[in-house]
Amino acid sequence: MTATDADTASENRSVPDPDVPSPEFADPEAVLRLSRLAAVTAVPGGRVIAAIQQAEEHGARTPSALWELDPAGTAPARRLTSSEKGEGGPRPAPDGSVLFTSTRPDPEGGSVEDRAAIWRLPVAGEARLVASAPGGLELLAVADDGTMLAATSVLPGGTLEDDAERRTARKDAKRTTIWHTGMPIRQWDHEIGDQERHLLLVSPDGEITDLTPGVGTVALTSASADLSPDARTVATTWTRRVPGGETRSDLMLLDVATGERRTLLAADEESQVSTALFSPDGTRLAVLRWTHSTPASTSLPRLEIRGTGGEAGADVVPVDLGDLTPTDLAWAGPGTLLAAGDLHSSGAILAVDAATGAVRTLADGGVFSSLSGAEDGAVLALRSDVATPPRPVRITADGAVAELQAPGGIAALPGTLQKVVTEVDGVRVPGWLCVPSAASAADPAPVMLWIHGGPHASYNSWSWRWCPWIAVAHGWAVLMPDPAMSTGYGDTGLNRGWPRRPEVVFGECEALLDAMLERPELDGTRTAMLGASFGGFLANWIAGHSDRFGAIVSHAGLWALPQQHRTTDAAASKMRVHRHEDEDPKWYAASSPHSAAAAITTPMLVTHGNRDYRVPVSEALRLWWDLVSRWDGEPEAMPHRFLQLTSENHWVLTPSNAAAWNRAVLAFCAQHVLGGPSADEAITW
Repeated sequence: MTATDADTASENRSVPDPDVPSPEFADPEAVLRLSRLAAVTAVPGGRVIAAIQQAEEHGARTPSALWELDPAGTAPARRLTSSEKGEGGPRPAPDGSVLFTSTRPDPEGGSVEDRAAIWRLPVAGEARLVASAPGGLELLAVADDGTMLAATSVLPGGTLEDDAERRTARKDAKRTTIWHTGMPIRQWDHEIGDQERHLLLVSPDGEITDLTPGVGTVALTSASADLSPDARTVATTWTRRVPGGETRSDLMLLDVATGERRTLLAADEESQVSTALFSPDGTRLAVLRWTHSTPASTSLPRLEIRGTGGEAGADVVPVDLGDLTPTDLAWAGPGTLLAAGDLHSSGAILAVDAATGAVRTLADGGVFSSLSGAEDGAVLALRSDVATPPRPVRITADGAVAELQAPGGIAALPGTLQKVVTEVDGVRVPGWLCVPSAASAADPAPVMLWIHGGPHASYNSWSWRWCPWIAVAHGWAVLMPDPAMSTGYGDTGLNRGWPRRPEVVFGECEALLDAMLERPELDGTRTAMLGASFGGFLANWIAGHSDRFGAIVSHAGLWALPQQHRTTDAAASKMRVHRHEDEDPKWYAASSPHSAAAAITTPMLVTHGNRDYRVPVSEALRLWWDLVSRWDGEPEAMPHRFLQLTSENHWVLTPSNAAAWNRAVLAFCAQHVLGGPSADEAITW
């Protein structure tokens, strides 16, 4: 469908009025100001502590505060902390106090210079500063005696003792240079190479010991680390450079007393380690490995439980998680590991017998995160689904799930939610369909097709910015498929459509869309397509290969693959999979959206963050030039628009920017699909 066809088709249909309210959801800013549950944890004494975010007055930040929840779920939540900077990352201490990190000022007059420090909140009384460092502190684990494992950053070649002086000198000189000696040099939205990440031991009274002095800028950059319950051993991933601009992450055990390191599991050409977690008795480690992606297979998860005292390869229990793609691990006791993750367009928690690897389902029917074992054997978690933002729940041993009272509940949804499915070449393609309550055969709703990013992801939980209910409140039906390469469908699902074949993914999404458009309450003559990251790549590719949509929205989308594969922070894996364009010219010609730039007729809204290093803004800049320079009509009549988010990264994290993004998207789609006013009128400064 061309833009002209869409305008004509909309003449005899009602245009959803953006000013007609639906509880909370019609106003993007109101939705983005709702309280957000960020974490929940069990604390000795039967207490439950949550971190809850709330957008501040101007919508510039979402600082969090600590709240105490009633474990019985009957009493209202009680706020424990309140500061302008916020408090987060709560962890229980053995004495019943709560450890957290914050950039709040020290009330006793000490200076922490707006950097994250570790604080302790006693059962009764005010929080006090425990420890700080010039590069800030990240709390990673707490041992049985209260000893803490933390991470900090120091300038390359420096020490904790001279770091403050060296930072001041660099700041005063306004020096911003980085000396690179290899890859990687960037990650998501920050540079790599200007600091070294160190692991620290912090005593209960705040004394700091650097466990990894002189470690360099690569080894611990993205390390996942844990402290044994007796505080004698640190298990950490340890990254090393290998030829070809790549890295490999081993699993190392670090003796706290001597500083001696030994390799428990070395990365090889098949896989590398991403996570290691000590059991409560310290005798086992839950280890998550990922295979290396290749042109023939994507990266696949492998969970195993290893003994901590044996030789590498000994005392290993492999765990078969079935179709579940793991996202969160936690121990419920010495013999039981919990694995939460994506499963069949929803999620589940699996309980794993540590001795045998046998698996049973503890809870399902939602996506679970922030797992924490309570003293009475119950499990605390945050649970979410497409219709429900994360809510704190208590899960008993028999799998009963009870929600605890906390801020952040939502009003009635402005429409209905249904799980849908179609079949493509013998493969079931599922998804979620959101339909406005007022939609009917007499007044069918226009339809948005959303394609998720990743490509390894799933539409299975709540999203604060890509919230379909905002669009539904404005009269749109939203279809969210889980096509090829979605998580929660095992190795087969992750590999279907690999290596990132857009025609396979769009073919499955389009088939599900066509099946849904047979419904009389949906209007197949008024459709839009939206996507971000990999979904943005699909949006860009679809724009050059189909004219069926009245509008296309591409956020953080890949445009010129020969360019993006070398400039992304993930260049090593991209080039390993897709190789140089001269080595696989057919795939590049068929898959790179820029190859079909001349065929684009659909109005496109391009949105991108300047600080995005995963999909550099150069992709949007080149796409924008190709759209504008190829427009042969009058400049003022050009239908395309570019929303540049100069302070954002791969995601739009600032609430005020997210609200503006939502308004721009709704206005652009309304203009080109529904015949509404110019989207330019929706943009305010």
